[in-house]
Amino acid sequence: QVQLVESGGGLVQAGGSLRLSCAASGRTFSKNAMGWFRQAPGKEREFVAAIGWSGGTTYYADSVKGRFTISRDNAKNMVYLQMNSLKPEDTAVYYCAARAYIMVVTTGDDYRYWGQGTQVTVSS
Repeated sequence: QVQLVESGGGLVQAGGSLRLSCAASGRTFSKNAMGWFRQAPGKEREFVAAIGWSGGTTYYADSVKGRFTISRDNAKNMVYLQMNSLKPEDTAVYYCAARAYIMVVTTGDDYRYWGQGTQVTVSS
């Protein structure tokens, strides 16, 4: 079992930055692929970014590529999402998720553990 707690969300103006953090606890964390997803009001959940167990493999949604950076610190059981050049369309609840396996995937259904989410609001 893995417990995930997100933090770092908030209100920011367009063009600004936020750094989301995800604290993991429970079973061995360092062998889990991790991901960030988001869900805007009235929309389906969508993939944002994912990272492999060593941090050497990362994937990004086209909509955030070049603006967002996912990273992890296995010694601290933490995963981060640095978000720069934020746009109003980035407004959503952001969720941290963990797989039960080391392989990195971008499909939400393949992630077993989920946090409660943190709200990110970008004003224009």
